[in-house]
Amino acid sequence: MNRTTVREFILLGFTLNRKLETILFLVLFGTYILTIMGNMVIIVITLVDHHLYTPMYFFLRHFAVLEIGFTTSITPKALANMATGQKSISISGCFSQSFLYFVFGTTEFLLLAVMSVDRYVAICNPLRYSTIMHSRVCSLLVLCSWLGGFLLILGPAVALFQMPFCGPNTLNHFFCDNGPLIKLACIDTSLLELMDFLIATFSLIGTLTVSMVSYVNIVSSILRIPSSTGRQKAFSTCASHITVVSITYGSCIFMYIKPQGDSEVHFSKLVAVLNIVVSPFLNPFIYCLRNRQFQDALRTQCQQGVGFCKMYL
Repeated sequence: MNRTTVREFILLGFTLNRKLETILFLVLFGTYILTIMGNMVIIVITLVDHHLYTPMYFFLRHFAVLEIGFTTSITPKALANMATGQKSISISGCFSQSFLYFVFGTTEFLLLAVMSVDRYVAICNPLRYSTIMHSRVCSLLVLCSWLGGFLLILGPAVALFQMPFCGPNTLNHFFCDNGPLIKLACIDTSLLELMDFLIATFSLIGTLTVSMVSYVNIVSSILRIPSSTGRQKAFSTCASHITVVSITYGSCIFMYIKPQGDSEVHFSKLVAVLNIVVSPFLNPFIYCLRNRQFQDALRTQCQQGVGFCKMYL
């Protein structure tokens, strides 16, 4: 028998202080718009500039798509609730938000591991790079990342969505995170919690191990480069990847693997903001907008766009 009586959930959000919430709304709204714009620039430029038709930018383009999907799965609803003062979200909307959030997030981890392997091959096996990382292999790796993220989350998501929720219906968060959501189920959730923990450990620690092994070998190879200019160029390329890996993995390990007490709920919200809002905002700057090759491509496309406009105006 279906015992589900809850039709919507109440998201407590960040604060009950409306003035503070207004300030947070403006900051998050501005950051979200800049995040979309920055990642869209990466997508467009890597598509139209043939100089960027390389495996690294191919992976970065898909990573930018993931970042847009990841932050969009959470931020618009959070902003809408902050703007209207309403805290509710339908049960179907809550489940959809949770599912998309974890699919995009898990796919990001898999793609970050792929990107670290790509940098390893580029720096440690430069003569074989074009042979190993050809277009078919790159497409297959991206496809496996997307499928892996979807399939890893599908099972636990279906199990969660079939659970009865009889009340209470209040989540002390600004989005439908699995942890607070599972606590509201009317039945024993220990098996689902174990499943979530194992998947989080695999997707986080497993992919982090691949990235760490790759970067340890990369650093070892960089130190053996005789030219200081070559070392600096190679390290500059990898430093951006290591920065993103540190921010993304650090925040998610705290949220989903480290045991949390009730006293850490507010700090957990701040870490979630770092993961959902700040990291996608910084990634375009870390990966591409400070990269000389990408800057040149962006400048060229802007000049061509201005010339095209002048021609028809």
